[in-house]
Parts: sequence; C-alpha cells; structure tokens
Amino acid sequence: MTTVITYGTYDLLHQGHINLLRRAKELGDYLIVGVTSDTFDKGRGKLNVRNNVLERIEAVKATGYADKVIIEDYVGQKIDDIQKYNVDIFAIGSDWIGKFDYLNEFCKVVYLPRTEGISSTMLRAETTQDVNVGIIGCGRVANRFPNEASIVNGIKISVAYDIDYDKTLQLAEKHQDIKPCKNIEELFGNVDAVYIATPHLTHYEYIKEALNRKKHVLVETPMVLKVDRAKEIFSLAEKQKCVLMEANKTAYCPAFNHLMVMIKSGVIGQVVDVEASLSKLWDDNMSLREFDSAQAGGSFYELGSYPLLPILRLCGTDYENINFYSQMKDGVDMYTKGVLRFKNAVCSFKVGLGVKTEGNLVISGTKGYAYVPAPWWKTDYFELRYEDQNKNKKFFYQWDDAGLRYEIQEFISCIINNRFITSKLSKKESVTMADIMQRFTDRKNFMSI
Repeated sequence: MTTVITYGTYDLLHQGHINLLRRAKELGDYLIVGVTSDTFDKGRGKLNVRNNVLERIEAVKATGYADKVIIEDYVGQKIDDIQKYNVDIFAIGSDWIGKFDYLNEFCKVVYLPRTEGISSTMLRAETTQDVNVGIIGCGRVANRFPNEASIVNGIKISVAYDIDYDKTLQLAEKHQDIKPCKNIEELFGNVDAVYIATPHLTHYEYIKEALNRKKHVLVETPMVLKVDRAKEIFSLAEKQKCVLMEANKTAYCPAFNHLMVMIKSGVIGQVVDVEASLSKLWDDNMSLREFDSAQAGGSFYELGSYPLLPILRLCGTDYENINFYSQMKDGVDMYTKGVLRFKNAVCSFKVGLGVKTEGNLVISGTKGYAYVPAPWWKTDYFELRYEDQNKNKKFFYQWDDAGLRYEIQEFISCIINNRFITSKLSKKESVTMADIMQRFTDRKNFMSI
C-alpha cells in the first residue's frame, strides 16, 4: 500500500483545494491530510478570522478524498508524521517548489500543479469587507492596538478619539492611516465597531452609546464594575444584534485555552484548588490613574479579572462565598488577596501594585497539578506534574508581542461570522467578574490588613 500525506490550511475550501486533494489521492492508496491548527497557522503572518480548525477539518472530510485527517500543530511535525505513519509520498502544491526538498531523506516529495486563478487569499478579498474599527481612548494600552490589529485579517483601524485631543493626535501621528476625531460623533459616523480603552469608570457609558448606535464593542477589562450594568449592556447587545466582548487578553491566548481544555478533560483529575497571582511595582509614580481612588484605582480593579479568569473557567461561576484581604493606601488597595469557596473547591488569588508576588498559576487536582510559571497571564509554557515524575509533561507555545492580536482575532471573527457570543470569555463569566468587583467596592467580606 502506498501512503501519501499532504498539508494545508484549507481556509475557505475551494476548487483549487479539492483539485490538489484529488491529485494527491491519485498518487497512492491512502491519503493523510494535515490541517494546520489555528495556533500554528499564525506562522503565515496573519491570523485567520473565517474558518476555525474544526470547520476546516470538516470541509476536508466532506471532499471524500482524505482517508485520515490530522492536525499540524508544531514546527518539524512533518518529519514526525512521515515516520509515524510510514509515509511513502509527501505531496504539496507547486507554489512550494524546493521548500520541502529536505523531506526527500524520509520519503518521495512530489510538487503538484495548482489550479490557476483561484486561491483562499483571492476569495477572502472578494468575500470579506474589512471591519472598520475606531479606538476610543488613546492611552498606553490603545497605542499597542494598531500594530496588533495589523496581524489580523479583516480589520481596518480607521479613526480614533480621546477626550484629550493631544493624545488622539499623538496616536494618529504614529499610525498615519488613522484619522483623529475631535468628537465622538465623528468617530461613530465612520465605524462598524469600537475598541474602548478608556478609564474603568467611563466604560459603561461608552459601551451603551456604541451599542445604541449598533456598533460592535471590544472593551478593555474590567468591562464594568457593577453587576446590574453588566447584565444591562449584554441584554442591549443581544437586542441590537451586536458583538460585546471583554478584552481580557489571557482569555483568548491559544496556550491558555489549550491548558483549560486539558484540565477540563480530566488530565489532573477533579480540580480542588486554583491559585493565581499577578503584580506590578508601580509605586514609584503615584500620580498614575491606577493609584487614584476617584478613578477606580487599585490592584484589584486593575488586575483582578486576570486571576479570576482561570478560577471561574475551571470551577464555574456559582461560587458560594468570597473574602477579600487588602493593604490600603490613600483609598486604594496596593495588595489584595481573595479566597473563593465553591461546592467542591477552594480557590485564591493575589494581586498587587505595591507588592511583588511570584506571578504563577497552580491548579491542583485529585490526580496531579498544572503549573504555569510567571508571567502566567502571557501563557507560553506550562507543566502537568504527577506523583510519579516520569509522567510529567511540558508544553511549549509562542506568545506574540503584546498579545492583543488574539482578542482582536476573536472579535473580528465573531463579527464576520455573525457569532454574537464567544466561548473564550462567556457572558456569564464577565457578569460574574462584575459581581465580584461590586462586592469588593461594597466591602462585603472585606478586611484591611
């Protein structure tokens, strides 16, 4: 039996893909098709926002040519797969001529003719109109947004606005394709969606205004600090048929999501404890907004949504109790530790702007535990550890630059594909985070240390 293997992204599967699969199948008796994972596919230089890996796998299966479909997830996997499956022929499109000659050491390499006049890039250009996005708030985080967005297909940053027009001009000078707006009306008149990166207490009004104008919204975390407001704006988004997403970059990180899926699949047994910490030493500049009590400053409002994320994702949103322990200075918490009790687990988090912690994530289970070293919120490496150390496993990934590209990719994908919810940070999780923020504001179960 002659075994053939080929690889591709197969985004927007078209006749050219089908022709290549047919030609590859004709080379032998058994065809294995490797479909690039969403994470690995970013090596093309752009993040896909059309078909996810499961949709692409189903499309390949539907052609009827693939005897087996596998996922390509890492550099060097082709050699491993050729040896693993005793492959006789590696087949790939002729636009790659010479690129895979090194595989001749392991099997025969065949470059197949491609179908002229059709490609995924061409179809994407014909069927996708860029989502025009405006930036509201031109501070530190927003200045990273245009460069990160340039990596993602289907988005155009067209305008920006800040109540401080000088900040708007500064951002526009760095990114000349972005038009500075002198007022919010001008911005809303030129966009399909907005990215809100203003101070916490202004989020609610900007979100409401955007949704009332039927604009999709990506808003920096924390989305809002009151549970009733969170419920209100999600209901409004549903009514207006708009995407509303909280821009918690860790939630959309490929490695973090892989870890969450593995934990939920039972690799460490039942989760009984999650410990997460995050801190920054900014106390040399107390003039920053983060230290102003009038602007919802403090470590918990600023950082709390990140450690709450793995806790709520793994233990659910139905916590039974929460206690806060904070070190206060001039009305803001420089350090806060929280303890959440669930039916079958007890979890804790630590955040600090004036206290330095290790910044790791430990998830304890009945069979083993997961360890993510600092900075865990930029997950690029984690370990699964067991009583028998021979069973320990290490996992390595890539975290690119600021990491905003992952949330942007999900946001644009939801808009283009008319998906009004995302499983990576659910409505219920965002509402629960707002509920916990409000409990902290109301000083419920709170102790100053």
